[in-house]
Amino acid sequence: MDAQPAPITLQNPTIHSLFEARTGTWQYVVADPSTLQAVIIDSVLDYDSATQSISTQTADAVLYLISEMGYKIDKILETHAHADHLTAASYLQQQIAKQQGNKPSICIGKRIRQVQELFGKRYGIPAEEYDGVFDELFDDNYVFSLGALDVTVLHLPGHTPDHVGYKIGDNVFCGDSLFHTDIGTARCDFPGGSAISLYESAHKLFELPEHTKIWTGHDYPSGDRSAPVPYLTVRDHKERNKHVSQNVTMDEFVSRRRERDATLAEPKLLNPSLQINIRAGRLPWPTPLGHRFVHLPLKVTSSKW
Repeated sequence: MDAQPAPITLQNPTIHSLFEARTGTWQYVVADPSTLQAVIIDSVLDYDSATQSISTQTADAVLYLISEMGYKIDKILETHAHADHLTAASYLQQQIAKQQGNKPSICIGKRIRQVQELFGKRYGIPAEEYDGVFDELFDDNYVFSLGALDVTVLHLPGHTPDHVGYKIGDNVFCGDSLFHTDIGTARCDFPGGSAISLYESAHKLFELPEHTKIWTGHDYPSGDRSAPVPYLTVRDHKERNKHVSQNVTMDEFVSRRRERDATLAEPKLLNPSLQINIRAGRLPWPTPLGHRFVHLPLKVTSSKW
């Protein structure tokens, strides 16, 4: 029998970037072109704060793409517990299980436990509603397979303590660590956030080859830039990132980041996002009458109470 040539391992994935304009969120479907195995990163569940209603148009568009491309979803990945949009991870898991016959794992970094405990207590959520909702909790630098490709989990704290990124070939999906160079970096004033840690995370990314693409979790185009941009290279950020370029010292960054954070209002969807996202996108358990509730903290300003 003639010897067969060794299979060629493709080093880079096929990447589909899907922008959700209401929350300025980038979602990604990332596939190994040789096997059509794929993952979903940072999905969005639609939420209307005016009517307190949840819908699935954005997630259904992801499902349509997966079906059209013939992808087999292995995992649904979260970079962190988002505070500005609701994750569609649980909904996608259910629908993919029906369509493909397999139940993809919902995955996140291992430090999600401390975030769940913090916000579970803050919102009065019983622990049984969020314990075990993530199927896999990743260790730092953990490597798993996506078809013929490797995915490396990078701990990128700063925005939140549980924050991770995913390196696939010459690409890093960095979540809310770095934004477009004309925006800079994410805020660090959430519980467990740290400007020092975010600076160190940015420089961890800067150690990668300069052609590496950094795919961000959000974009908010303004001014002369009218269209959202999903990625820039390590070189772009080192040379042009307005907050953390290579010429900015840690002390300068920390000072500017803290000054900036002090002026920011809380995200509009903070309360529903955190309550749903520590549950991996599952809805709150229904009451005996069938209602589901998220809690809204009251801010009492009068000293007479």
